[in-house]
Amino acid sequence: MKPPVVACPTCSAAVSWTAENKWKPFCSERCKLIDLGHWATEKYRVPAASPPEDETPPDENGLPQ
Repeated sequence: MKPPVVACPTCSAAVSWTAENKWKPFCSERCKLIDLGHWATEKYRVPAASPPEDETPPDENGLPQ
């Protein structure tokens, strides 16, 4: 059976999903570090819900005002 082939998330190169490929799902260490750099510089973000507008911010002690 042939191992699955996936696209590198950084450069879209074909990557064989095998135990010998230590960079999977990336094709190389370079692509892995580029992806890490995007997370570190906040180019990638996990969406979060904004607090309701009618909610008052907490005071300096963390208590609602």
